[in-house]
Amino acid sequence: MLPRTLLTGPSLADAALLSHGDQGREWPLLVWAPGPGVRMVSSAVLGGGIGERRWVVNAQVPPGYARLDPVAHLRDLASGAGLEGAGVGLMTAASVADRRHAVDGGAQALVTAGIGVRGWAAAPGAGSAAAPRPGTINIVVSLPVPLTDAALVNAVATATEAKVQALVELGADASGTPTDAVCVAAPSPAGAGGSVESFAGPRSVWGARLARAVHTATRAACAGLLAPPAGTR
Repeated sequence: MLPRTLLTGPSLADAALLSHGDQGREWPLLVWAPGPGVRMVSSAVLGGGIGERRWVVNAQVPPGYARLDPVAHLRDLASGAGLEGAGVGLMTAASVADRRHAVDGGAQALVTAGIGVRGWAAAPGAGSAAAPRPGTINIVVSLPVPLTDAALVNAVATATEAKVQALVELGADASGTPTDAVCVAAPSPAGAGGSVESFAGPRSVWGARLARAVHTATRAACAGLLAPPAGTR
């Protein structure tokens, strides 16, 4: 049973590490709850798409997770943590206690990673229509400025590019894992009372900051998981 709590804070550094029970043991649960007035875009199984979201949970689950109701499971975990309203739920078999946080000019990134199963996105094979298993590299980004819908989608692409850059620099010979997930959070334009950013590509002001934060956090999260490329330190 999770401790009920009120967790709120605008910074990803405020994310709290709780726990939940599964298969007879305790597993870490990372919770970030910035509260109302935040819009998120995510590829997560719970709360994916674009919309107002109040919280993000990143649940570590046992290897070989076999439950067929991950959405219901994540909702139960969020409720047990005292979270209310709509939110984003991520899962991973990687350690969420070993998360890495990075900041660049107000852009923040929080990354949890495991890269035991990895490869290149453009690979042969038919793919699968089945629900994916819990993601391995989970990226949560927070920006202090509101973004248009297009810029939110652009931010997801920029975060993904930065992740791939970090992996290549580390010698991973991969663009990621088959089940990576990403979430980008920004203030809702409705309550901003000012301009809304239309761009979040890697050469835009906020996209560049986002990219550097994700790159730094991803490198830190993955650095101890594989050997560096030959001839480098």
